[in-house]
Amino acid sequence: MTSSNNINHKTIWHLAWPMILANISIPLLGMVDTAVIGHLDSAHYLGGVAVGSLIFSFLFWGFGFLRMATTGLTAQAEGDNNDKLSLKILQHSLLLALLIAIGILLLQSPLSILALSIIDSSELVLAAARTYFDIRIWSTPAILINYVILGWLIGKGASKHALVLVLTVTISNIVLDILFVNTLGMKVDGVALASVIAEYLGLFVAIKLLLTHGVAQSLFVSDPDTYLHKQNWLTLHGNIFIRTLCLIFSIAFFTAQGAKQGELILAANAILVNFIVLMAFVLDGFANAIEVISGKAIGSKNKHQLVQGLRLSAIWTFGLACFFSMSYLLFGSQLILLLTSISAVNALANEYLIWLIIMPLIAVWSFLFDGLFIGATRSVEMRNSMLFATFICYLPAWYFLQDYGNHGLWVAFLIFFAARGLGQAFYLPKILSLK
Repeated sequence: MTSSNNINHKTIWHLAWPMILANISIPLLGMVDTAVIGHLDSAHYLGGVAVGSLIFSFLFWGFGFLRMATTGLTAQAEGDNNDKLSLKILQHSLLLALLIAIGILLLQSPLSILALSIIDSSELVLAAARTYFDIRIWSTPAILINYVILGWLIGKGASKHALVLVLTVTISNIVLDILFVNTLGMKVDGVALASVIAEYLGLFVAIKLLLTHGVAQSLFVSDPDTYLHKQNWLTLHGNIFIRTLCLIFSIAFFTAQGAKQGELILAANAILVNFIVLMAFVLDGFANAIEVISGKAIGSKNKHQLVQGLRLSAIWTFGLACFFSMSYLLFGSQLILLLTSISAVNALANEYLIWLIIMPLIAVWSFLFDGLFIGATRSVEMRNSMLFATFICYLPAWYFLQDYGNHGLWVAFLIFFAARGLGQAFYLPKILSLK
């Protein structure tokens, strides 16, 4: 970010473009997973990957606070020119990530039993999901540590290094997907194994990147003169954790309700959700930019930078949302065909395509405001707006729309995203006034 008070379009793009490329690679990986499985001879493989991925959304997305909190705190430390505090944030976050990873590995058996018992689907789908879980679980330490290092790099404004880390994981995962499934004839097990190997390759690169930032032996040395308020630090993580659990629950609920309507509905929804995730990760590039801008602006108490950064990020984010809606309108059927050759799944996905077309224009504001709230470390407001959207809006909407089947489920999902944006907008004046 420039040292002057002025934030311009160049500033936004300098921060955003590496993260857009990095973020695009993540849903593209999901699409490759879907495509290599979706062209096998049965829909239950696709359902198994959808269910398995859903379970790891709870396990891994749920701990996304390790990335988000680290980004916000690090950006504010950078704005205050406090390198020692930045290092201490990295130390504490890495330790927390390691402790969580050990706990998950120790509890993997009961976690597997609990997760699969909640999903209401066929035995073939559950068997495939069980295979996926038993392999993918071993990527946990690498994933959580990578979360922290990625968050630290973004907070430092090192978006190009963050891009290198994400692309390492994604490209190696895609290559291994194709090798294991298409060449070696593996199925769900191949997709899961590819993810595990790729995450540890990413961890190796992440450690090398820390070395380029001068983090070596100093990572293991505690500086008693550098103060990090541990209660506030833990509260920040806890509130973002609750917020993220609500988000994952909402997506999981959507997937589970689709599964109850049959394997074909489950598979069709999984296809469309891939495109929602693609859109979300691209828009998150600008959210990542406002994370850094808002964090540094608050760290240096610069209200002008904060307001200007949000305004310019909003222009670009909404423009991209319109682009996605138009793309899905014009090319949605062709995009669906890329991910599955199963005619029944293809037909159902096209039936519900209208909701995918509308989604970017509704969801865009929640993605943008997430970036602002993370950079400002306003975790209480993030938590409250998500609780409102999930329990006051989404679930009641689903309840009253059940008679409309999968169309009703999609409308409730749209209401959830709309409520998120409105709930966050309520807190904007207070945040932008730096109070």
